[in-house]
Amino acid sequence: DAALRDAVVLLQGGCDALIVENMGDAPYLRGAVPPEVVAAMAICTADIVDLDAPVGVQVLAGANREALGVAVAAGAHFVRVEAFAYAHVADEGWLDASAGPLLRARRALGANHIAVWADVQKKHAAHAVTADLSLSALARGAAFCGADVLIVTGGETGEPTDIDAVRQVRAAGLPVAVGSGVTVDDAHELASLADVLIVGSALKKGGDWRRKVSRRRVRAMRQSMVTRLPLEVGQGEG
Repeated sequence: DAALRDAVVLLQGGCDALIVENMGDAPYLRGAVPPEVVAAMAICTADIVDLDAPVGVQVLAGANREALGVAVAAGAHFVRVEAFAYAHVADEGWLDASAGPLLRARRALGANHIAVWADVQKKHAAHAVTADLSLSALARGAAFCGADVLIVTGGETGEPTDIDAVRQVRAAGLPVAVGSGVTVDDAHELASLADVLIVGSALKKGGDWRRKVSRRRVRAMRQSMVTRLPLEVGQGEG
């Protein structure tokens, strides 16, 4: 019910697409989740798909095969994938690259229409093991492995995404999504460089990802992408 309420407010405020994510499941499991999480995600996602907007699925943390299953069952359009290409250490532990088995599973399920949105140098993680590779090289690697969209972020949830990082990832030749730290102050500039802005915290009351979506904040974000001018969020909804 909470997911559906937030989804309706997001769409009414001007969002173009939605991502269903089990962010409330912290602390996250590593690389797999139990059946009840998959079932709950499928139910939530199916209800949100019925709203007739493009819908994606992410199952934390790095439960990419489960996310694909949810997307297939619920009729979603894409999955957000951690550790698609190159391994890294996150707060949940070591996450292996998943492109090979994931894309084979997608083909076996007859689900090549479900796009893979792959994080490049995922937030909330240490990347010392790939420190000898530039961000643009990591992006090219994800493209080589078959990603459809590349996601670039700051170091953690709510942290701004570096403009130069967006440019480096774009050089891989795929559509690029900015995945963290978007605010009304930088949305216009980021929208001029990226194809997609994934916004979470800035659309919640008080800018806190744990709270409900604020319709006023969603509308302000949408308008800021068009006007260049940062807007006051206003009173009441935070």
